Amino acid sequence: MSGARERIAANPFHVLELDATCGRVDVERAGQRWLGALALGIQGANSYSTPLGPRPRTEEAVRLAMAALRDPDQRLRHELWLRLPAAADGPAAPSPASPAG
Repeated sequence: MSGARERIAANPFHVLELDATCGRVDVERAGQRWLGALALGIQGANSYSTPLGPRPRTEEAVRLAMAALRDPDQRLRHELWLRLPAAADGPAAPSPASPAG
């Protein structure tokens, strides 16, 4: 996976299932909820949705997401990546030429 696609898929907002308007308390609450759910093996806790499809959620990913969203500079960067379309990987593939008629 390319750098841009990885940044979109591993975005801390996706990992914690939060939107960009969440506050610091929301980040802490979501992080603790996911860590607890992972520790208990609750069904569905081990993956999260992204614009690029489901990704595995691990305790490490949750902790990294929480740390990233606590830092104002990192949070801003992730907010910007959150707003990019999933195809931010570069130019789109050319569409096939229509048959000559």
